[in-house]
Amino acid sequence: MTLAETTPTSGAVTAPEPVLRVEGLCVSVRTEAGLKPLVQDLSFQLRKGETLAIAGESGSGKSITSLAIMGLLPPPAVRVTGGRVRLAGQDLTSLPEAALRRVRGNRIAMIFQEPMTSLNPVMTVGAQLSEAIRAHEPVSRSEARTRAVEALRAVRLSEPDRRMDQYPHELSGGMRQRVMIAMALALRPEVLIADEPTTALDVTVQREVLDLLRDLQSQMGTAIILITHDMGVVAEMADRVIVMRAGRQVETAPTADIFARPQADYTRALLAAVPRMGQGATRLPVTSDPIAWLSDVVVRYPLHGGLLGGVTQNVHAVEHVSFDIRKGETFALVGESGCGKSTIAKALVGLAPHEGRIEIAGQPMEGLNAAGLKAMRRRVQMIFQDPMAALNPRMRVGDLIAEPLVIHGIGDAASQRARAADLMARVGLEPDHLNRYPHEFSGGQRQRICIARALALQPDLIIADESVSALDVSVQARVLDLLRALQTEFHMSYLFISHDMAVVDNISDRVGVMYLGQIVELGTRAQIFGNPQHPYTRRLISAVPIPDPTLKRAASPRLSAEVPSPVHPVGRQPVRVILRDIGEGHLVGTEA
Repeated sequence: MTLAETTPTSGAVTAPEPVLRVEGLCVSVRTEAGLKPLVQDLSFQLRKGETLAIAGESGSGKSITSLAIMGLLPPPAVRVTGGRVRLAGQDLTSLPEAALRRVRGNRIAMIFQEPMTSLNPVMTVGAQLSEAIRAHEPVSRSEARTRAVEALRAVRLSEPDRRMDQYPHELSGGMRQRVMIAMALALRPEVLIADEPTTALDVTVQREVLDLLRDLQSQMGTAIILITHDMGVVAEMADRVIVMRAGRQVETAPTADIFARPQADYTRALLAAVPRMGQGATRLPVTSDPIAWLSDVVVRYPLHGGLLGGVTQNVHAVEHVSFDIRKGETFALVGESGCGKSTIAKALVGLAPHEGRIEIAGQPMEGLNAAGLKAMRRRVQMIFQDPMAALNPRMRVGDLIAEPLVIHGIGDAASQRARAADLMARVGLEPDHLNRYPHEFSGGQRQRICIARALALQPDLIIADESVSALDVSVQARVLDLLRALQTEFHMSYLFISHDMAVVDNISDRVGVMYLGQIVELGTRAQIFGNPQHPYTRRLISAVPIPDPTLKRAASPRLSAEVPSPVHPVGRQPVRVILRDIGEGHLVGTEA
């Protein structure tokens, strides 16, 4: 089937002429050996109101394609070496930079994959949103601020007025991504390029963002290029799909055909790797002793204000949380962005001050000196959510992976180098890339480097904070298989923090569901996914995208109320907490 013969399949509005045409696009990078192709002879067209998904492995050329369309390739090393990109007939590849700036953000906008590296760290959220609006529309500062607040409210960010005066580092990863989405939607562009727009979002906010994108299409006829590794999102959102590998288009077809009758072997392998709810292997309950134990843990961050800069309020990040992680098990924490999952992880490794009691292998963390904390951290390693922020950009990846061995004095330089090369291979990267720097890898590849670094010390407990969220499904499947194999080999435990409920269903032994700093339901994987009792748990599971276009659902009901604030949390009121006995499976209802 040719591109000219394909038509939108989800009821999208069609225009006589495509709003965007990509014709024979070639992108190359300059190396010492000459030009190396990154994208080769890519052609497609995008109609008004249509959603085109571009899928493929990390490094396949998806993001490079989007940067080429936007005119954002880093000169002079990477450049368009062939083909044309036409927006409503206008050739963007021949426009000077000044003319491109008038197009970018206004007629064609982009939601980038990594919000922390896309937002200016020294400007407030409000200043950046207002600047984007005023750069393209002749509005006053006050009007731009009003529109910016409305954009933040539209993406369901709590207390949008207060967020306007905060800096990016003061927001969680999911909150920063919502700011990027608000910035892209504020000017209602003709074409929106969404590069992994929901990677950092939990499933409920993802559901609302996807509904928002559909609303924008319905109201404005916006055309969307969706770059994602989440095939559930592809199934629900896309009219057509382009599958890419190694810079080339291997298959293109309407979404229903891609899922029902994939033609290319690579497409079939990609779909086979997609995690699906209810397809995880049966795991016996883990009844060993705990490797980690939390009792009545509280984490609050003071907010300063007033003339004297005293503490005026507290952010209730974690409130009276108790659970254990047993030797050899995977305990998953799920919940919305900002609910306290990552804060618990930081408390476990001594990076967040807390009240209550935390023990690692029977050793209380409270009162440990610097040497004690160093010894404890050898047993507990962490994979952070944002790989670019977690890796030192001035160090080569071989040195980054070997650094934990150097810090703890394990082995000599040669054995440390050999260990780093082995770990690179085990997470699916080339060992001969040890001398590269983090910026030379894609987002998914950088996350794999972080995983290799965490494995270096063979710890008792690995805290995986969204450790596979940046990976495409095929690499994600290999990494999850690797984590399972390492767990079996070394009897390691995982605290697995994720918003991907299908992944949690496939890898976890027990699950804790968090809301506003509290655990509201805790049980085995089968109990949580097979018979969820708490309304919030049911809402999380119902929001999971289904990788089957024949089962497209209607837009989820919008919440009429604003998101509760962690500064004034509803959690101070009685919250129903559901705990389950691992042996008998009966419910124990308590009030917290």
